Amino acid sequence: MVVADLHVHTTNSDGSLTLETLPAVAEAVDVSAVAITDHDRLHPDLSTPVATVGGVTVVHGIELRVDAGEFRVDLLGYGARRTPALEALIERLQADRIERGREIIAGVEDHLGVELPIEPRPGLGRPHIAEAIASVSEYDYAGAFEALIGDGGPCYVPRAIPAFSEGLDVLESACGLVSLAHPYRYDDPKEALKLCVNLDAVERFYPYDREIDPRPIERAMARYDLVATGGSDAHGETLGAAGLDADAYRRFRGAL
Repeated sequence: MVVADLHVHTTNSDGSLTLETLPAVAEAVDVSAVAITDHDRLHPDLSTPVATVGGVTVVHGIELRVDAGEFRVDLLGYGARRTPALEALIERLQADRIERGREIIAGVEDHLGVELPIEPRPGLGRPHIAEAIASVSEYDYAGAFEALIGDGGPCYVPRAIPAFSEGLDVLESACGLVSLAHPYRYDDPKEALKLCVNLDAVERFYPYDREIDPRPIERAMARYDLVATGGSDAHGETLGAAGLDADAYRRFRGAL
C-alpha cells in the first residue's frame, strides 16, 4: 500500500495541485506523506526541508534536469534547503525558461497566425504552452506537442540545463538525498543507472506506461547502496499511482 508519494508537482511549476488542496487529495487515497518536486523551483511557501500541511507530511524537494553528456536525466533532490548556490541556479534556469517560453510562443503565433493567451513567466513550461495552443487552434494538447513544440518540432526551442556534475554538486549541498528519477524513461536505462554511483537513491517505483523489468534497478540499488524512492509524478490532482509503502518510507526518512 502506497503511503508516500515522493514525486509530485504543483502550480509552482506545471501541476494543478496547491498546498491548500494537497491534504484533501492525499487523504482521499490514504497517502500520508508527499514530496513536492517542482521543476527547477523550490516551493515559495515551504521554508523547511520537511513540514506538516493539513496533517500531511510534506518533504520539500525539487526536480532538476541535467546534461549527462550522451543524454539528459532528471535528478530529484529531497529535504531541500535554500542555499545560495541552489537559489542562484534556480534563478538562472528560470530566466532561461522565460526567454525560451517567449521564443516558443512567438514561433507558434507566427506559425499558426494566432495569438496565444499566455505570457512568459517563471515556472513556464511546454505543457502550459500546449494548453494555450489547444484553446485557440485545431490541435489538442498531445497534437500541440506532436506537430509544433515537441523535440524537433517547427516551434521547438531547446532549454539550457546544467551539467550533471554542477547540478549534483548544488543538490548535494542543499538536499538530504539526491535520487535518479524514473530510469526507464531514458533511451538507455542501464547507462542512466550507472550514474547512480554518484547518487544516494533511485526512483524504484514509478507509473510507467508499459511493463518494465525492475531487476536492473534493484541490482543498482544493491551495487551502490541506494535508498528507494518512488512517486506518481503527479501533475494533476490524483496521488498514489506509485510510491513507497510504510517500510520503504521509514528507510527513506531515516536516510533523509
